[in-house]
Amino acid sequence: MKRTKIVDIFAPELIGQEVSVKGWVRTRRGNKHVQFVALNDGSTIKNIQIVFDLEKFSEEDLKAITTGSSLHVKGLLVESMGKGQTCEVQANEFELYGTAPVESYPLQKKGHTLEFLREIAHLRPRTNTFGAVLRIRSALAYAIHTYFQNNGFFYLHTPLITASDCEGAGAMFQVTTLDVENPPRNEEGKVDYTQDFFGKTTALTVSGQLEGELGATALGAIYTFGPTFRAENSNTPRHLAEFWMIEPEIAFCDIVENMDLAEDFLKYCIKYALDKCRDDIEFLAQMYDNDLIARLEEVCNSEFVRLSYTEGIEILEKSGKKFEFPIYWGADLQSEHERYLVEEHFRRPVILTGYPKEIKAFYMKLNDDNKTVRAMDVLFPKIGEIIGGSEREESYDKLMKRIEEMNIPMKDMWWYLDTRRFGTVPHSGFGLGFERLCLFVTGMTNIRDVIPFPRTPGNAEF
Repeated sequence: MKRTKIVDIFAPELIGQEVSVKGWVRTRRGNKHVQFVALNDGSTIKNIQIVFDLEKFSEEDLKAITTGSSLHVKGLLVESMGKGQTCEVQANEFELYGTAPVESYPLQKKGHTLEFLREIAHLRPRTNTFGAVLRIRSALAYAIHTYFQNNGFFYLHTPLITASDCEGAGAMFQVTTLDVENPPRNEEGKVDYTQDFFGKTTALTVSGQLEGELGATALGAIYTFGPTFRAENSNTPRHLAEFWMIEPEIAFCDIVENMDLAEDFLKYCIKYALDKCRDDIEFLAQMYDNDLIARLEEVCNSEFVRLSYTEGIEILEKSGKKFEFPIYWGADLQSEHERYLVEEHFRRPVILTGYPKEIKAFYMKLNDDNKTVRAMDVLFPKIGEIIGGSEREESYDKLMKRIEEMNIPMKDMWWYLDTRRFGTVPHSGFGLGFERLCLFVTGMTNIRDVIPFPRTPGNAEF
């Protein structure tokens, strides 16, 4: 008999039919006449109740069925008379695949803290919370690909190992095959990387943007979606050493079109999650954030505010609010500033533009005032910045001037400059941290709880 996934078993037409279900035991309870087992197979937040009639099965038969054990059950699917479920399986036979001894299985009891579950990241996907989070994460990944594929973008795989550090975006993890205890050295006593695998210093990428621009200036519109790495010793709820980035790059696109794309893209992804993962989102809302669904729907239904950095600074200065970080024109906005604009002043998402050139990357197009660049950051409630992007500087001469002003080492980036030397075009793009989107949609508050296996300082167990 073919297995029926639990997500599919609640179909009315299956009532009265023999079914085969497989999964892990969530709970077991009962009395001397009947035993009830809640079974879950990961396909849905919902459990199916298995009814074991003790006239068919002995207590000894069922003894090893404990929380965490795995079962195959065959039986009759019937309407349920109990509260909380529409149907249940009256078991006729079962096979115990794997046991989970009460004395050693860490998830025997309910109510574990998220901190404890991070210590057993290999088992936490079996909990309701992390099952819901991972299903939502999967749906969001699918939505991202669907959106871009349906809008004429090509999926470009950019390198994970690179000799460039993009914008100097953060400390990088070095990649080498040299003997780290006794590396070859040159006449000056420095490590001789010409003998390394690639013949030069290389590291794990912090961004696929620069390579993405190569694709955009050939294919017109591309997007990347892959892991990125930052070796910063930041042990906070907002930072990971390994995380996923989505980075579209579009030729013949200005800053306004870039903002239009970012807003439409975010709304699509959030609405997709609401439509496809409603049960999971409702569960997380009930457990962690009662305002979650209202907040998601509000973002989908609201028009994002578009505001210059200068206007944003004026609002913050006049707010009368005491911020931890001082606010002034030229300051790099912190999360507390961004969230004030979104959550307290406008009460909807904000796109800030026109940042001072000193606090933004070298490749961003300079405005006519020679003070600001055509950057754009999308700010969300609870999150702060969720997207950062810009119109790129397409002029070779202007780009070189910015590079010289900022002392950017470009000796290994001749290939990037060639996009401005040969057939340059106006183009734009942005970066979305996937885990930040997952944080927003799930209502979780720690970024380590929206990635299956978090990589943070001192933590690389799996």
